[in-house]
Amino acid sequence: MSDCRVLVQILKRCTTSWDSKTVAKTHARVIVLGYATYPSLAASLISTYAHCHQPHKAHHVFSRVMNLFNMNLVIENLVKSGECDIAKKMFDKTPVRDVVTWNTIIGGYVKNSRFLDALSFFRGMMNAKVEPDGFTFASVVTGCARLGSFCNAEWVHCLMVEKRVELNYILSAALVDMYAKCGRIDVSKQVFESVVRDHVSVWNAMINGLAVHGLALDATAVFSRMELENVLPDSVTFVGILKACSHCGLVVVGREYFEMMQNRFLIRPQLEHYGTMVDLLGRAGHLEDAYSMVKAMSVEPDVVIWRSLLSACRIHGKKELGELAIANISRLESGDFVLLSNMYCSFKNWHGAERVRQRMKKGGVRKKRGKSWIEFGNSIHQFNAADQSHAEMKAIYRVLEGLMQRAKLEGFTPLTDLVLMDVSEEEKEENLSFHSEKLALAYSVLKSSPGTKIMISKNLRICQDCHNWIKIVSRILNREIIVRDRIRFHQFEGGFCSCGDYW
Repeated sequence: MSDCRVLVQILKRCTTSWDSKTVAKTHARVIVLGYATYPSLAASLISTYAHCHQPHKAHHVFSRVMNLFNMNLVIENLVKSGECDIAKKMFDKTPVRDVVTWNTIIGGYVKNSRFLDALSFFRGMMNAKVEPDGFTFASVVTGCARLGSFCNAEWVHCLMVEKRVELNYILSAALVDMYAKCGRIDVSKQVFESVVRDHVSVWNAMINGLAVHGLALDATAVFSRMELENVLPDSVTFVGILKACSHCGLVVVGREYFEMMQNRFLIRPQLEHYGTMVDLLGRAGHLEDAYSMVKAMSVEPDVVIWRSLLSACRIHGKKELGELAIANISRLESGDFVLLSNMYCSFKNWHGAERVRQRMKKGGVRKKRGKSWIEFGNSIHQFNAADQSHAEMKAIYRVLEGLMQRAKLEGFTPLTDLVLMDVSEEEKEENLSFHSEKLALAYSVLKSSPGTKIMISKNLRICQDCHNWIKIVSRILNREIIVRDRIRFHQFEGGFCSCGDYW
């Protein structure tokens, strides 16, 4: 027990076993060996004591850390290991906080997908009169992008202008990416045109932004401009271009860029490139070509590639190939089971779907819940599927019911085949009605003025039933409705979607 790494491993095991006696012995050993102020060990001790329901001892360990530099490192170690709540408690106990302290907690929360909390810390930093730097804004801009919060994005950008923050290529690329992911590709383009574009990262941000908006031709035009401005593309550039082609079904163009990457720019395909090509070919229905590419890869296909193939098999009803794909996924997650079960349901193979559900139950795998969120009144309102937690839920369901009835009068028919249960059509229809994006849209209609644009973000891929329904609602209400799902943006207007029903 003289090796620092061994001590860390022992403490990690104690975290799950709640073995307080071993924790105490290990802590004593840490002190004897003179490791008490080592940030990694201090963070491990704090985390272990917190999990063993001994917060006073956790605070004692933190109080013995010698200086602010080491305190910052302890907080950094905690957020790196995903212990955000414990890190916050230590942050609150820090007697003096400098810009590094704030950057550590803000950046850590962003990396752990705690975006609203990260923005809350940033506001606290402003209130504490601590001057943010480029690292602060890089984290906060990323948080706004991932959240899709345009109001916060504008506010943060204005602060950067007000404080005359110098835009290096990292911040320039982050701003381009932020506005694209907030649904404002027009502003993203304006930022791109206004910043220095001598680094490939800025171009990559613009190409990827255009890709997620389904603007493949614009993305290829930006790629062509790179050569004119003497900027060489890198491997990330081609991932973006291939994604753009995939979202629009440009199989021939995608193949050309894949060949160009290797032959002209001598970039060896990595897993990301193969995965995007498999996705491009699979979505377009070229399942055999997609599978041939998987077999011919120069690197071992990873789980993402097999999932892309499985997803394409579900779309195009290729059961045998889908089963082969899932057999190659070593660790199945809820989404894999859902894809396979969806495929069985599309064939009315209820026995196969039930077998999948039993495998999920046996493995303790739970279906990932869909959640959607909207920004309204400078606040983020989140909805889960079949949510009952919102304070105005009764009014939301009244609006939703009205929209469902009006959509049916306009010819909308729920796609009950998408529901993974062999139950009555009425029960299936009810299940589809409570998807999170439908609840978010109903709340937006309830709270916003007629004619205003509606922006919804979602953690999963939008299902076909919701997609068809929102198209009709956009025509009924004569409103533009934008949905950012896990894959791309969907801009609904006048009964049509910008994706052309291809996503």
